[in-house]
Amino acid sequence: MEFDPAKVPMQTVYNLLVGLVAPRPIALVTSMDVDGRMNAAPFSSYNYLCREPPILGLGIVNRPGRTLVPKDTSRNIRRTGEFVVNVVTEDLMEKMNICSTEFPEEVNELELAGLTTAPSQHVKVPRIAEAHAAFECVEHLTIEIGETRIVLGRVVGIYVEDQFIDSAGPYVKADEMHQVGRMNGKGLYVHTRDALMTMPRISYEAWQRGER
Repeated sequence: MEFDPAKVPMQTVYNLLVGLVAPRPIALVTSMDVDGRMNAAPFSSYNYLCREPPILGLGIVNRPGRTLVPKDTSRNIRRTGEFVVNVVTEDLMEKMNICSTEFPEEVNELELAGLTTAPSQHVKVPRIAEAHAAFECVEHLTIEIGETRIVLGRVVGIYVEDQFIDSAGPYVKADEMHQVGRMNGKGLYVHTRDALMTMPRISYEAWQRGER
């Protein structure tokens, strides 16, 4: 089948996008409002975009049914200029899912999910203590496109538990951290436990020698 995004409902376009752009990493973002109230929300419209400077990108859709009203996360980032991306692993899945509920503004999702916080080193927003890794970010740029705010965050601090660092690189021990990914929009996720495969990149010289 072929689909023309200009001629099909927006929901159809969304269904196809999230079904095909997968698996997607999940950012469990902590942010604070100007009064210091915490917010936590997961986003799978998320990825690393640039390494120098290190930039992470978030796509945050406005509140449902109110196209001009931003979600708490994008509003907090716009007002304070800071946020933390907490890496989602298998042991955090259920708590992450609780944080995805559209709670009223005054509700602290972290408390309802049974999560605690730990101080960040470079931003005022704390990271989630139960997360094995986190990126401390400051707002680099926010672009408003339609009903979505694309937030580019500059990474100013990276936290990784010692047990997940291979000092030879240093590298992240991806085969031990057990991160999870988002598939389609129907509650489907993917595990990385026992699912990784190694495929070294082939150099041009190796290609010339016939090494495949």
